[in-house]
Amino acid sequence: MTDEKNGKIEDVIIVGGGPAGYTAALYAARAELNPLLIEGFQWGGQLQNTTDVENYPGYPEGVMGPEMMQQFRAQAERFGTRFVTDDATELELTDGGIQTVKVGKEAYLAKAVILAMGAEPKRLGIPGEMELSGRGVSTCGVCDGAFFKGADVAVLGGGDSAMEDSIFVSKFAEKLTIVHRRHEFRASKIMEDRARGRANIEVLTPYVPLEFVTGDDGKIAKIRLKHADTGEERELEVGGAFVAIGHQPRSELVKDQVDVDESGYVVTDEPSTRTDLAGVLAVGDLVDHTYRQAVTAAGSGTKGALDAEWYLRDTPPSPEEHWAQDPGAIVEAVEAAGS
Repeated sequence: MTDEKNGKIEDVIIVGGGPAGYTAALYAARAELNPLLIEGFQWGGQLQNTTDVENYPGYPEGVMGPEMMQQFRAQAERFGTRFVTDDATELELTDGGIQTVKVGKEAYLAKAVILAMGAEPKRLGIPGEMELSGRGVSTCGVCDGAFFKGADVAVLGGGDSAMEDSIFVSKFAEKLTIVHRRHEFRASKIMEDRARGRANIEVLTPYVPLEFVTGDDGKIAKIRLKHADTGEERELEVGGAFVAIGHQPRSELVKDQVDVDESGYVVTDEPSTRTDLAGVLAVGDLVDHTYRQAVTAAGSGTKGALDAEWYLRDTPPSPEEHWAQDPGAIVEAVEAAGS
């Protein structure tokens, strides 16, 4: 039976179970908002696919990504967060009214909703990419660069993200090769110059990656490349590879309802988490072009929960107005309550 038929309207629903979503749930629960978290079937966000996390405060010995997400979840649950471990399939958002989140045939209603669906790195889609994830292939230089101290590594990409990763990882690597499929880079001139200015960075263009090759130890050993003009193939021996071709925000469910930018990131009224719809907040990597770290996502989730609390305190929507817009729904709700 759906919440719509029950006539139950939550104070706040959070959509997305990564660092931002769990932190928002923790703060909302401690504020006694009794949050409902639609955490997704594959809950935990990108950290669910991350091995060692060494740059999150409070873990001096490091922690495995899935373990950290389990702890985030447990802490939110301790204070009363309720979970739906399935994917939201549709959202019906209003400007200051009652919000609807659908999970299959179930419809959940709320006075406020916090969008925390995150973003996902774009993939090359070549053999070995997923199989060697966490075994030498990474999508985050800032997260994983320090694990490749003294190694020969490659960064694949030609935008600012690739240059930023290259500059950071080159602090640890013995040698770093930037591989790009075109002669020209999409990166800003200043970022390209900074990368080219590092003594241990070389540029290899125009080459298209074909395959990540596994070594005898089960980790990456080579990248098979093809010259974009001549078709000639070659192999690049590496101890690590960073795919840096950008991120895709997971805004498909809401991009036609809230303001998004040209890249699909939800636009907020910074420094708040408010979108252009009253009662709809957005947090984490769903709104973050720049940092995309677990700790910044968690901080953003904190802001979202506080913004939701203040919204419900100052300008809460009226459930009576919601039911008045659909007289049949309240009849169903009364009948359901008496059955």
